[in-house]
Amino acid sequence: MSDSKPTSPVNRRDFVSSAGKTAAAAAIFSALQTRLAAEDEVAEAAGGRINHSVCKWCYGSIPLEDLAVAGKAFGLQSIELLQPSEVPTIQKHGLTCALVSNPTAKTATGKKVGGIPEAWNRVEHHDALVEAYEQQIKDTVAIGLDNVICFSGNRNGLDDEEGLKNCAVGLKRLMPIAEKAGVKITMELLNSKVNHPDYMCDHTDWGVALCKAVGSDNFKLLYDIYHMQIMEGDVIATIRKNHSFISHYHTGGVPGRNEIDETQELFYPAIMKAIVESGFKGYVAQEFIPKRDDKLASLEQGVTICTV
Repeated sequence: MSDSKPTSPVNRRDFVSSAGKTAAAAAIFSALQTRLAAEDEVAEAAGGRINHSVCKWCYGSIPLEDLAVAGKAFGLQSIELLQPSEVPTIQKHGLTCALVSNPTAKTATGKKVGGIPEAWNRVEHHDALVEAYEQQIKDTVAIGLDNVICFSGNRNGLDDEEGLKNCAVGLKRLMPIAEKAGVKITMELLNSKVNHPDYMCDHTDWGVALCKAVGSDNFKLLYDIYHMQIMEGDVIATIRKNHSFISHYHTGGVPGRNEIDETQELFYPAIMKAIVESGFKGYVAQEFIPKRDDKLASLEQGVTICTV
């Protein structure tokens, strides 16, 4: 029997490091380091770099608490587009609300503003909107949240350039409030071909130009994959080019805004991979309308598809 101590199992990274010290193994060392870095990147992505959310309005027939319990069981971390008063219902189940719904208000003339058709692209809406959003920001911070949705409004004959300038004027009034509170204001990109005729913020380039005009890290875009596939396509390249202006993502099957599986034209695993590769740390929300009777099974499938 030898008196020498048994050797410990070789750690692959220790081995690579040792091998790399010799000139003869330099090429092998470089190749293995590249491979290990790639494996680490894949492992990190698989470990949960997509944070999963869902839009409650797509599941109106399911009580909020039931959706929270079921969703948490299959990997949801958030239920969104809720008003602040609704959020405690999901927080007690360990979920958050990744994107708080918009407030609405009435102007001095009695017009209701803050929703999709009537919003920031009209100067005459700004006083009412700033007041409403200031309160929404306070209520959002009070429940520990930090992202609130907003909309451009419809054109109604307004030129896109003028509408962009008007949005920037109003949002610049709001940004000091949002910045002080640590809250993002996120404008949604929507299609104007199928679902929201005449909506102004209907192309990524317009939204990015608005972000630049506002000039605050607290104003970003909601890149809705369904809507932008309809308007402009080229989804992955657009994400890669403009990810720094995006604070949130929504899904949906094209055509029809239904399940995001093989029944539609987009391949969501590749899109999710592009989002992960951009360094995105926020949330991706399922916003499709289930066609199947078992709506929760469709939602679970969507979460699974988007887990990359």
